[in-house]
Amino acid sequence: MVEYFNNIIFENPSWFWLLLVIPLLVLWYVLNYNKQKPAVKISSLKGFKVQQGILPKLRPVLFGLQMLGLALLITAMARPTTLDITKQAQTSEAIDIMMTIDVSGSMLAKDLKPDRLQALKEVAVEFVEKRPSDRIGLVIYAGESYTRLPVTSDKNMVINSLKDIEYDTRIKDGTAIGMGLATAVSRLKDSPAESRVIILLTDGVNNTGQIDPQTATELAKKYNMKVYTIGLGTNGMAMSPVARMPNGELRFEMIQVEIDEELMKVIAKETGGRYFRATDKHKLEEIYDEISELETTEIEEFTYESYTEKFRPLVILAGVLFLFEFSLRYTLFRSFV
Repeated sequence: MVEYFNNIIFENPSWFWLLLVIPLLVLWYVLNYNKQKPAVKISSLKGFKVQQGILPKLRPVLFGLQMLGLALLITAMARPTTLDITKQAQTSEAIDIMMTIDVSGSMLAKDLKPDRLQALKEVAVEFVEKRPSDRIGLVIYAGESYTRLPVTSDKNMVINSLKDIEYDTRIKDGTAIGMGLATAVSRLKDSPAESRVIILLTDGVNNTGQIDPQTATELAKKYNMKVYTIGLGTNGMAMSPVARMPNGELRFEMIQVEIDEELMKVIAKETGGRYFRATDKHKLEEIYDEISELETTEIEEFTYESYTEKFRPLVILAGVLFLFEFSLRYTLFRSFV
């Protein structure tokens, strides 16, 4: 019964004023209770065996059933209704985002904790979680590039793919910024999205690759893609891998951090994006938050209201009570009413 009245509204609540009649009827019934009993006057009860049965005591139950049925009818006339509100969001301007990530050996530098690559992955996952309505893909590059994940709306797939990124010696080492950008453009050029964005991250200088950065930038401009560039690494010296020891472990030394910021600024400016420098994890988080604010997805929300009438069960229950009272009155209580 509690679930039945959950989220109930009444279309005609003024009918509840009639409930004030019920206390008056109860008062009238109490005051006239003894007058309703049939009586026979005789001079003496001698010779009669007086036995008080239980049925006369239960006679007020009939009146109680009538009052309960009346209360249910009044409640039904107030038209109890449930209102179910459903909200649906529709993306009116979709954004496809290709995250292009440098996975060269220098990304293992420890100026960001625990290292640049791990810090980037953690921040990138948070970025993806904040973009529920957009499609996101992944391109990784070092001395060469490849698509790790085409743009998809499956955020769990994107997040798992991000978490699985590791430094891979099977990829030619180096920093092919042009190749990474060109691969991202190739993956987005046939996208039907109204807005296409590339987030290009590196911690070094373009030093290899078959496609130079300027050519890749021209391709991005041709297909109307906006590129946000991020230079990752502290200013000055950083503990970075410089060689692999005989046991296979990397040897780290303090070396100068070198990022081609001028190139990254040019790529961003010519494509309508912006360049950011992330010198620590906190700054990297701020950068991704700022990009998220710059690239907002327009979402239109529709509200649907569904009304369900709830008076019918009350009318049926009231009818059952009246019928039950009528049956008792002319069967079990027939000799007493």
